[in-house]
Amino acid sequence: MKLSVVSKKLWCVHKQLILLLTPLVFLPLLFSLPEKEGKCLYVVVLMAMFWCTEALPLAVTAMLPVCLFPTLGILPSKKVCPQYFLETNFLFLSGLVMASSIEEWGLHRRIALKVLTIVGVKPAWLILGMMLTSSFLSMWLSNTATTAMMLPIANAILESLFGDLETLKLKSKSPEDHESSVINGTLSALTVFPETLGHYLPSIRSESEYQLKVWKGFLICIPYAASIGGTATLTGTAPNLILIGQLKSYFPDCDLINFGSWFAFAFPLMLVFLFLAWLWISFLYGGLNTRLCFAKHDWRAQAEARAKALIEEDYRKLGPLNFAEGAISFFFVIFAILLFTRDPKFVTGWSVFFKKGYVSDAVTGVIIVSILFFFPSQKPSFRWWFDPQASNTPYVPLLSWKKAQDSVPWNIILLLGGGFAMAKACEESGLASWIGGHLQPLAEVPPGAAVMLITAFLACFTEFASNTATIIIFLPVIAEMAMHASVNPLYFMIPATVGCSYAFMLPVSTPPNSIAFASGHLMVKDMVRTGIVMNMLGVLSVSLAMNTWGVAMFNLNTYPEWAQPINKSALITDVSPVQSFNATL
Repeated sequence: MKLSVVSKKLWCVHKQLILLLTPLVFLPLLFSLPEKEGKCLYVVVLMAMFWCTEALPLAVTAMLPVCLFPTLGILPSKKVCPQYFLETNFLFLSGLVMASSIEEWGLHRRIALKVLTIVGVKPAWLILGMMLTSSFLSMWLSNTATTAMMLPIANAILESLFGDLETLKLKSKSPEDHESSVINGTLSALTVFPETLGHYLPSIRSESEYQLKVWKGFLICIPYAASIGGTATLTGTAPNLILIGQLKSYFPDCDLINFGSWFAFAFPLMLVFLFLAWLWISFLYGGLNTRLCFAKHDWRAQAEARAKALIEEDYRKLGPLNFAEGAISFFFVIFAILLFTRDPKFVTGWSVFFKKGYVSDAVTGVIIVSILFFFPSQKPSFRWWFDPQASNTPYVPLLSWKKAQDSVPWNIILLLGGGFAMAKACEESGLASWIGGHLQPLAEVPPGAAVMLITAFLACFTEFASNTATIIIFLPVIAEMAMHASVNPLYFMIPATVGCSYAFMLPVSTPPNSIAFASGHLMVKDMVRTGIVMNMLGVLSVSLAMNTWGVAMFNLNTYPEWAQPINKSALITDVSPVQSFNATL
């Protein structure tokens, strides 16, 4: 049998082979390491392999701790199972439910079109508008939903600016191809320019190539902005919540990170990175030119006028803000304000009115989203009670449970739970301390350089694995590494968490990338070329944030008291303060 045939057959069953061979290949871990640490590492490696290869569905792999940790004697089930619905999961669930209600009434489309009417329709400004809108929506909706909603809007605008994509591709061909297309009736001279075709062929071709570049810029900026925007809020992306859950597991006394403090740190970081990304994408795909700031009356200006009219017409078709959209907007603003002001750390929050430690972000989120299930979607009318002729239509709340069931990605909640269960087992089995002890040489690396290395490594690793699986695997190791280096754990854990969302180089890296790539106009080389620089800009942005306002917000230049007890029990030697950390920062 030919080698090519064998390889194709092996590929057809590669997931089954991974499921069968991985437990056998890593079996020596059970016998070559201390008993409990070896068993825990065995399970962690199995789950990491299954997550990275998706040999099993991600959610199914996330449930393996329920059966493996108790049967291997690592952790009893009464400690494993509660990890699947910690308060962090409820905060995430409340964010997903709020996003469902926004999608149900089309508020996200109204926001998108309004932003586009403000920024204008010159390519660079329009790319900026797309990125601002996508990043803002992604702070509250899922990255995938944001990208799926924004791409059709982008395509409609592009068609108004440049015409049909296939026609544009024909225009960008060589002059010989143009003449052949005209002879065959594929491309009419009138569809290109009303003037004589031969005189304008070179300008037609160069202009069409420019338009195709701008089209690519539009398609590629949306998923990238969605990934960047998700980092700005705790509920924006799963790794942020993994950080919170593992901080509570490893450092119960650490209360520095909540919705408000994270937003105060991550939102400026998002704006910095978004601006740099806009400059790079606009430069690479032709959006930055003299027409960015100066008006020029040519045929491009006419096309831009048509695109502007299209956006305004689409926005006008939405009509005035109806009662349901107004109600969702109100609860959305209240949701954000209450989460931000509960305990923002830099000022006194409203949680002081309640018993200390009782009210969390999860409580706040569930209170608000619960209201959505009974608040009316139509304006109540007292006249209805006294009008016998009024129609007796059924009462419709802002959100139904069926809609929430259909919209909420429950598999992500299981994935979060699996991550928390893994972290708990790593802590109680001593595996995290064992790994940290073997990372002692990394303590010699200056903390500032370590931040850049950690962010860059995880940004590259997450190109091939889901961001949630990546942070679940590496965050316990990074926490131990920070403690052995006598560095504030947040100084390493926050960049690792943010870096997991910076997957820009491959179509398979994130669902938003895949959706944009599926349009058929982007190629892998486009994403790789753009994504490499995007990753570099992301690493630099995170390093800037951590060493400036991050130091001031989280007091990163000192080793915290909340990390001392665990650190002392985990290390053989006593912990001494960092001598060179202040100088490095």
